[in-house]
Amino acid sequence: MSLGAKVLGIVIRAYRRFVSPLLRQNCRFHPTCSAYALEAIRVHGAVRGSLLAIRRIGRCHPWSPGGVDRVPARRGL
Repeated sequence: MSLGAKVLGIVIRAYRRFVSPLLRQNCRFHPTCSAYALEAIRVHGAVRGSLLAIRRIGRCHPWSPGGVDRVPARRGL
């Protein structure tokens, strides 16, 4: 795992521990957006994983039906 991926993981875990408990349950998806971001960064690396997480967060709004949304598999060579 790259340094960037590790740093992003620390930031997301800090959000989950300190900020998320102060907010009401907001995520319409399973897994939650923060869990999705951690998995996306683990599977795809810091850059592509972050882009996938940003796209996912953009879909998390009051008019979204939500549901199960898994991180796409990494494309192999």
